[in-house]
Amino acid sequence: MSLSEFLRLAWQSIQQNRLRSILTMLGIIIGVASVINMVAVSAGTEASIEEQITGLGSNLIYVNSSFGRASFSQRSSSGLQMSIGPSGGLTYDDATAIGDEVDGVLAVVVEQQSTETVKAGEASLTDVPVLGTTSGFPSVREAELAVGRYFTDKEVDRKSKVAVLGATVSQELFGEADPIGQSVDIGGSRMTVIGVFAERGTVSGVDFDAQVYMPVSVLFQRFAVTEFARIVGDRVRTIYVKVESSDSVAGVMEQLELLLAKRHDVTLDSADFSVTTQQDIIETQESTTAAFRSLLGWVAGISLVVGGIGIMNIMLVSVTERTREIGVRQAVGAQPNDIRWQFLTEALLLSLLGGLLGVFIGMGGSVLFGELTDMRTVIVPVSVLMAFVAAAGVGIFFGYYPARQASQLDPIEALRHE
Repeated sequence: MSLSEFLRLAWQSIQQNRLRSILTMLGIIIGVASVINMVAVSAGTEASIEEQITGLGSNLIYVNSSFGRASFSQRSSSGLQMSIGPSGGLTYDDATAIGDEVDGVLAVVVEQQSTETVKAGEASLTDVPVLGTTSGFPSVREAELAVGRYFTDKEVDRKSKVAVLGATVSQELFGEADPIGQSVDIGGSRMTVIGVFAERGTVSGVDFDAQVYMPVSVLFQRFAVTEFARIVGDRVRTIYVKVESSDSVAGVMEQLELLLAKRHDVTLDSADFSVTTQQDIIETQESTTAAFRSLLGWVAGISLVVGGIGIMNIMLVSVTERTREIGVRQAVGAQPNDIRWQFLTEALLLSLLGGLLGVFIGMGGSVLFGELTDMRTVIVPVSVLMAFVAAAGVGIFFGYYPARQASQLDPIEALRHE
């Protein structure tokens, strides 16, 4: 028998039992659609994270404080708060040294944080993150101002009491009123609002719209006083270093590590700081989402296995129902191999049709899910191909046993079957 004849017989059998065939294919359809949908959601999340991290600035190196040196006390608006544990090793002077002594650096920005109560008129917000930064923050972090301006180097040096609000903070304090020139009380200190950042959203768990920004010198003076500032300098949490080009990132990192190790009198193995790049952060996020995507893929793959078991079950029922038909075909000259291929083709056709429907439903569902929710979806062509191929493999694997059973039926016994 030819392939076309096998296909004709398989299609004829499927049409004669349409409802049963559709129910049989349902497991394959759900499995294929689930694989495509879950991979699309995972890939979309991964792409969004990468765009958000890249959107925080390009060609950046992050220098963060590690723990393991001196102790200090910190004062906030709630009063004096003693900290017995170790502090980080970065100081404001380190940032200055990086800008002066490291080649290939375009800009250096520091960041230190406190948590304060912010008031304006009758409105009051508690536990607001207050970031002390320098004048280059908007350009280095690629943050756009909606209205007003950012503070200057002169205002940082003079410890001017000015502040820039995140979009959410501005909305909650002033509503639709113009905040520029208005006064806000931050941790008991009255500051003048000079700008408001455009909406940016949450990146890596940090809501940039819910923060207040001020000159780091003001934050040092009023909100992050340390006992050791006169000896080791004002401590900072993070130093952002903007590099001229991506090709020079590795060289700048090496210079940074050597410079800071020398300034802190430590070895690179026992450094009280860490140096990372945007790519390091992206790769960490990708490894997490990749593991999550693999888990989702395996879970969805279980649906394919269940669908395959359904195909095997129905094909075994079909063999029992068509035992007399098999006997007749054998009597008129059909070989065991012909019978085997007849039923194997039917199982394969069921899985391919289910896989094709699953592909359309999965792709359509991914697009619809992305449109109706805040989560981004990205259809990965490889996942579509793999899901469809897996459906075909399931049909062959689970269809072979019933086909083999049919081919081994005794012709005489088959003809006697009622």
